[in-house]
Amino acid sequence: MTNLGAMLVVVVFLALAFDYINGFHDTANAIATSVSTRALSPKRAVVLAAALNLIGALYSTGVAQTIAKDIIPPKIATQEVVIAALLSAIAWNLITWYVGIPSSSSHAIIGGMAGAAVASAGFSVLKWQGLGKILAALIFSPILGMILGFIIMKILSFVFGKSSPSRVNHGFKKMQIISAGLLAFNHGSNDAQKSMGIITMALIAAGLQSQAMLTPPLWVKLACALAMSLGTAAGGWKIIHTMGGKIFKLEPINGFAADLTSSIVIWSATVFPGLHLPVSTTHVVSGSIMGVGSAKRVSAVRWGVAQQMLVAWVVTIPTTSLLAALLYTVLSKLLL
Repeated sequence: MTNLGAMLVVVVFLALAFDYINGFHDTANAIATSVSTRALSPKRAVVLAAALNLIGALYSTGVAQTIAKDIIPPKIATQEVVIAALLSAIAWNLITWYVGIPSSSSHAIIGGMAGAAVASAGFSVLKWQGLGKILAALIFSPILGMILGFIIMKILSFVFGKSSPSRVNHGFKKMQIISAGLLAFNHGSNDAQKSMGIITMALIAAGLQSQAMLTPPLWVKLACALAMSLGTAAGGWKIIHTMGGKIFKLEPINGFAADLTSSIVIWSATVFPGLHLPVSTTHVVSGSIMGVGSAKRVSAVRWGVAQQMLVAWVVTIPTTSLLAALLYTVLSKLLL
């Protein structure tokens, strides 16, 4: 095997490892509300999320094409650049998972790609228009989740406000099974495509795929979908604890509202014509939970925990960018 071939194997392995870690890191997004309200047992919730993550990951490739073309030119995505970006994102995901902070895998990999590319060829290689569009989606999607979550929860409170709490809780526990499955599907349809796009970039840089063909090959789609599904099945219980109870004490109706809100936002970003944008499921779900909690009363949301999460969100891209730049510098010297 040539050196280039060996490097490409490393890229594919790391991309699938990132997808696997993304799976158990972001499991909380799809099932935290249904587990915390006991609508589903933890084991059933994880199985449901894993299965629908797999199906969702095979649904479309629009986000993968955005990742492959709108951050840096594919020809700049050399094996060293991609390896540095993936190692940076994987390290950040593992650190935040270990301490139980819901951070964004999307922010981590985009920061990693940008940082490694700048270390390789300077700031001029960044595609600022595409990158700006992606960053805008990452920033505004949780805000939209918060606003929409507030509105949906107010509507549900108005419709079911005169019903007995026990009857409402019983009904929405069943509805949460549907909403959790819908969110798991949407998580897979958006998040798994990031690794698909990165592997596609590496294939183009290696001369194994035409730059005009940005659609991931079938084997890439299947491998990334399976890796994320297996990671989801492994679970991410520390983050589930934070998402499901530390932000706001959820009842089944709140959990349904948060899941429905998150699904609408993620689905719109993924498949809406002209968008196909990567968003952070973690951020969207967190914003939705905050919006739903605020609909009850603003003081019901534990804003101290939300502030800690916000700090993690803000520092993710700069941290992974710097780490990826450092890793690229080390790798490029080692491979001379």
